[in-house]
Amino acid sequence: MALRDAYVPPNAHTLGRMERPGSFGRTGLPFGGGTLHAWSGRLTFVFGLSLTLSALTGWYTGSGEGTTVSVIGWHTGTVGKVVFFLGLLTMLLVVLREVGVDLPSAIPESLVAIAIGSVATILVLVRLISIPDTFFFASRGIGIWISLVCAIGIIVSGLLAASEEF
Repeated sequence: MALRDAYVPPNAHTLGRMERPGSFGRTGLPFGGGTLHAWSGRLTFVFGLSLTLSALTGWYTGSGEGTTVSVIGWHTGTVGKVVFFLGLLTMLLVVLREVGVDLPSAIPESLVAIAIGSVATILVLVRLISIPDTFFFASRGIGIWISLVCAIGIIVSGLLAASEEF
């Protein structure tokens, strides 16, 4: 029996995602389709990532004798560290949903996102209004404003998801 005479199933020409040349064995997180809930998931993830990274940017900036000093959010005390971990928690919330782990039905995911965003907003506003005494020489930097926008963005994306759920 020659190779050309072998039986070939009708779908033999289609390859799965992992077998396609050029895919390098990677699969991407789908983050939903084009629905409103998918957009809220994307926004929550992006704002959570940005909030995490903004805690590592300059929250306070000041000039010394010939130098410019920048204090990152992580070094502002417990508040900066909590903001960092709230951003990580936001990203974890979205990633867990995408891999199939759902919260209990009594706790909507949108409510959790709104709560995380609210806590982050309050903490950033505390640091925005009240500069710690150890940084008396400094004024507000761009990082704290980015943190505020991202925290409010998490609230907005949670509200967007809530409008889709109910």
